[in-house]
Amino acid sequence: MKTIEEFNEKYLPYIEGGQGLISYMGAPSILNYLDEVFTDLVQIPGFKYSNIITRGGTARFINNLAEILPCVGRTMDHEIEERLNFLLTIEREITKRSEYAKTMDKESPIS
Repeated sequence: MKTIEEFNEKYLPYIEGGQGLISYMGAPSILNYLDEVFTDLVQIPGFKYSNIITRGGTARFINNLAEILPCVGRTMDHEIEERLNFLLTIEREITKRSEYAKTMDKESPIS
């Protein structure tokens, strides 16, 4: 999975009343993880989702798992959101360090 557009197109039949995956969740590690998870989730009869977003810097996966799988749906939500938050933290740190390195390169005198 390379782009958010590809992800949203692939899983369009499962989007219900939302936007699907939002642009700032488009890091390759996040897309690959979600594609892997969705490969299994779409096997669950009745599975739908509306959005995968961040609110206040925290990932939210809005779906109907708790309704269609009363005993385990909330646990699945929690686990997926935890992994998304972990991946977001890593991506933010990579971006931060990359920007810092670029700044340092510009400020370093050339020998």
